[in-house]
Order: sequence, then C-alpha cells, then structure tokens
Amino acid sequence: MAELRKIVTVPDPVLRRKAHKVSDFGPDLQRLIDDMVETMRAAPGVGLAAPQVDVSLRVIVVEFGDEDDEEAPKKLYAVVNPEIARTSGETVMGTEGCLSIPGFVGEVERLKNVTIKGQNRRGQPVRIKAEGWLARIFQHEIDHLNGVLFTDRAKQVTKMEGEVEQAILMD
Repeated sequence: MAELRKIVTVPDPVLRRKAHKVSDFGPDLQRLIDDMVETMRAAPGVGLAAPQVDVSLRVIVVEFGDEDDEEAPKKLYAVVNPEIARTSGETVMGTEGCLSIPGFVGEVERLKNVTIKGQNRRGQPVRIKAEGWLARIFQHEIDHLNGVLFTDRAKQVTKMEGEVEQAILMD
C-alpha cells in the first residue's frame, strides 16, 4: 500500500545535492515509486523527483495529459536514472512552479523537445520523446536530480500572495 511522503522544501540541503544512481531495483525502489506517485497526486503536482521526498536517488515520476485535450487520460511515467539524450535546440519560455518552493512561480526558458533515456521501475531501458509542457516537466524533474531548482534558471520569480503577485528579478 502506497503512502504519502512529506515533500521537503527549500532550504533543505537534499534539494541541492546531486542524487545517486539507482542500481537496486528491489522492493524498496518499488515502494518509493508507488509512494512518489501517491504523493505527487495528493499535492497535487504533475511531477516529483525523489530528492523532493528526502531520498537522494535518481528517480522521477511524471503524470501529464494532452495539453489540447483536458478530457484525455493522463499518462504516468516512472523513470529511473533519467538523462536527456537528445534535444531540439529550440527553446520556449513558460511559467513553472515547484512543490518544494511553495508560493512562487517563475518564467523559465526550456528546450521545446527532448528525448529522455533511462530505465523503468524494473530496470529495463526506456526512451521517451517529449515536447511542449511534457518536455518542460521532464527537464524540471531531472534538474532536481542534479540539485538545480527552477529559481536557478528563472528570468523572473513571482511570489504569490493571494491575488497579489510580487515580481522578483533574478540575475
């Protein structure tokens, strides 16, 4: 039975560490992935990296549907040891938030298309071609595995206070 895990927030040091490669695909990893999916859905979020639940392992979960069809079912991805294998070179700006940085959003430039390679929860190789928001989510979650937060990449960060937004320019 999956259980909810506490999502750590800044300035927790685990969010700034490079996560360790996974080599053991046993029951502990399976439980971690199940817990991460449950935690991501409850938050609610569209992605979660293991360091966000205080586990320094290279594991991400992503759940996202068709941007143009909100009625379409969402697809769930659990990727172990993910890497960006190919990119389009073309970039786009978009607004991002993060479960580990509550109350803030930022304008972040990301690659429009990426191919992710890694392993599934059983250790078998996987390749995922992602574009648009799905590509953005994968890049955001992989950044977490390298100790990088969206605020590090943001051109501007905005603090959300009810109906009031307060812009914070980033260098």
